[in-house]
Amino acid sequence: MTRIALYQPDQAGNVGTILRLAACLGVAVDIIEPCGFPWSDKALKRAGMDYAGVAKVTRHSGWSSFVGQVEGRLVLMTTSGGTLLPRASFEEGDTLLMGSESAGVPPHVHEQANLRVRIPQASGTRSLNIAVAAGIALAEALRQTNGWPE
Repeated sequence: MTRIALYQPDQAGNVGTILRLAACLGVAVDIIEPCGFPWSDKALKRAGMDYAGVAKVTRHSGWSSFVGQVEGRLVLMTTSGGTLLPRASFEEGDTLLMGSESAGVPPHVHEQANLRVRIPQASGTRSLNIAVAAGIALAEALRQTNGWPE
């Protein structure tokens, strides 16, 4: 089953939105700490609403505790290089890794990805909102693996 992993997320609102996305589409979420905000129901409730409690969330104390538990491929969504999303081949069991909003992921995390994927964007734009990018990537991964909920 496809998963979403968030590497040291900065914005509670984005995490809440991703938790809502994951709950609605039946995928689990891994949070790789530290977070850039205090983890609390109040911080996540605004965007995640009541879906935050439904989402399957696993919190990891850091990268090493997370990476040791990954089953399947680690697919890094990145703005720097990688395979364009329309050309990427997803597999059942992939974990879609999203970097922090302010810094992405460090080089050692980038190097451990089995696949690096970039969402094509219009010239002159920097990046998509992390929750939007997660939704686009997850939709394509679920489409390719027939993973949409019934």
